[in-house]
Amino acid sequence: MIHGRIDKIAGPLVVATGMTEAKMFDVVFVSDYRLIGEIIELKEDKASVQVYEETGGLKPGDPVYQTGHPLSVQLGPGLLTSIYDGIQRPLDKVREQAGDWITRGINIPGLDHEKLWSFTPELEAGARVTGGEVIGSVPETELIDHRIMIPPEISGEVTFVIEKGEYNIDTVVARVKTGAGETTELKMYQEWPVRKSRPVTTKLAPEEPLITGQRVIDTFFPLGKGGTACVPGPFGSGKTVIQHQLAKWADTEIVVYVGCGERGNEMTDVLQEFPELKDPKSGKALILKTVLVANTSNMPVAAREASVYTGITIAEYFRDMGYSVALMADSTSRWAEAMREMSGRLEEMPGEEGYPAYLGTRIAEFYERAGKVQCLGGERIGELTVVGAVSPAGGDLSDPVVQSTLRVVKVFWSLQAELAYMRHFPAIGWLDSYSLYTKNLKPYYDKHFGTSWVLAVRKAMALLQDESNLLEIARLVGAESLSPEDQLILFTSRSIREDFLHQNAFHPIDTFASSRKQQLMLETILLTYDEMTRAIAADVHPREIFDFPLSEDIAKMRYLPEEEIDQITGLQKKITEAVNKKMQLENDWEVEK
Repeated sequence: MIHGRIDKIAGPLVVATGMTEAKMFDVVFVSDYRLIGEIIELKEDKASVQVYEETGGLKPGDPVYQTGHPLSVQLGPGLLTSIYDGIQRPLDKVREQAGDWITRGINIPGLDHEKLWSFTPELEAGARVTGGEVIGSVPETELIDHRIMIPPEISGEVTFVIEKGEYNIDTVVARVKTGAGETTELKMYQEWPVRKSRPVTTKLAPEEPLITGQRVIDTFFPLGKGGTACVPGPFGSGKTVIQHQLAKWADTEIVVYVGCGERGNEMTDVLQEFPELKDPKSGKALILKTVLVANTSNMPVAAREASVYTGITIAEYFRDMGYSVALMADSTSRWAEAMREMSGRLEEMPGEEGYPAYLGTRIAEFYERAGKVQCLGGERIGELTVVGAVSPAGGDLSDPVVQSTLRVVKVFWSLQAELAYMRHFPAIGWLDSYSLYTKNLKPYYDKHFGTSWVLAVRKAMALLQDESNLLEIARLVGAESLSPEDQLILFTSRSIREDFLHQNAFHPIDTFASSRKQQLMLETILLTYDEMTRAIAADVHPREIFDFPLSEDIAKMRYLPEEEIDQITGLQKKITEAVNKKMQLENDWEVEK
């Protein structure tokens, strides 16, 4: 049935007339090509439709078909290991049907409705249930049990539960009689509007750090599980590599990676790497706990705006099962640019730099969907951590997207072009970045690292700050003109930068450092500083101190495999012995003199 006709076409924006029954954000099919679109503005009987496919060849008078449903994703077994486009079309199925290029009008469901899954019920008939409770489970991959949940809006008495067996996702696995006397049939999957956040019982404060294996992040600027972080930086500073590292090594049970408007070759690297990578916890393939959403820069711009919502809705679904989920969005700048383009075509009043006036609201709504929560329907605790990369033009941090993001996130990893040019990666500036989770995470560090850890981190950061102040003086008068104490600060800070903060993402060992290894490495560098301070106090000549025979061993710590990091404890003893030896030689020389 035709519900409207095309009146005007402006790139991906189509204006249709005769849309009196339409609702905001409803999905429509445009023309006989059946192009997927979403209503983003209504005026009288006219609807402005954001079309998620190429609109070439459309003409005024072509039909517009309404569905009466908002843009939604299918949530159920089969999400993991999948690679979707921005509106949850599985790209492997698209390729089978259309070849290497996505042709127009393809409408493939997000889940495989024919594959059989092994369902095990966890409820019995007669049970009283509310939204979010678990009906049963499906072993989706070797790493993850998929919990089939009652949709949030449904509650009542279970009248039927299917027995254990192999079923497809369209099978009715349970029936619930609601308080109104209606019977609702529940399948293995549910549909959820992407622009609507999934409800929770309550939100909790993050109390555990997200261990990423990246030393500069875990040690100096930690991110709490269920927290939010922003990674802005100029072109070439390593935003995508950091996102890849977090997706590979972050201590989470589920990873959702959204490539939003990035170059196709970067997404190709992700798609090629992930099946070969091993999960550090289980040793199994990392792809078994991963969902990829790929909307590259050569795909329709409108679908770019939807891809971020698709990704976070899938992430919320796994969070509701009680899992710890990490969402990587690379990059939210491309998402904001898609909003700007659509806003311009709607002829809305532009805000700063042409972005729509509601840019800040949309960004805040996105990041607010993160959090550590008590899930509906039980005592399960789920965590959704969101890390968004931002690509401001020229690395300008006054960019509206960066500023709107910084207002809502609590961790800021500032990528510096200067560090990238010096080949220092990750190029996160230690004097500009910050984390607001440090106070929340202190009890965790005190329990698992000892009460001295937070003090050690502060001491290292103070040394780096002192180095920044001393470098200006050293450039003017030379480092040798500084006092021995100041020379030692420069010596130690260089060791912190080069031996600890610098990390090679492409080295098989250095790419990931466990919490224990990070602790031993930093403690060793600070121990060297303390021992050398003791030697300076004993009047040992600076040249003798800085010509340190164990400097090379300190630099090699990061290349020690995890099973050999106990060698670092032995190195600490050698450092103390070496300094004592120098002090003894100095003392003997004084006696002889």
